[in-house]
Amino acid sequence: MTRAIITVVGKDTVGIIAKVCTYLADNQINILDISQTIVQEFFNMMMIVDMTKSSKSFDTISTELTQLGKETGVQVKIQLEDIFNKMHRI
Repeated sequence: MTRAIITVVGKDTVGIIAKVCTYLADNQINILDISQTIVQEFFNMMMIVDMTKSSKSFDTISTELTQLGKETGVQVKIQLEDIFNKMHRI
């Protein structure tokens, strides 16, 4: 299984979750876990996803999610789970 962590941060607007989830579904990326909060007007979401069935490379998905974030007015980042864990180890 190829797992990755997706983070979405920015000012809350209508459709953020829908746009990100639609992209993931269209690319056969399964959401394993999701956490989302809104603090005042700021949106924050973290997802653990399985990219195993996607035909696109990690780099392509990363580029497309970054572009989707720009179009939506939020910042979208994706990291492979191993890299995420190493960066956040205490």
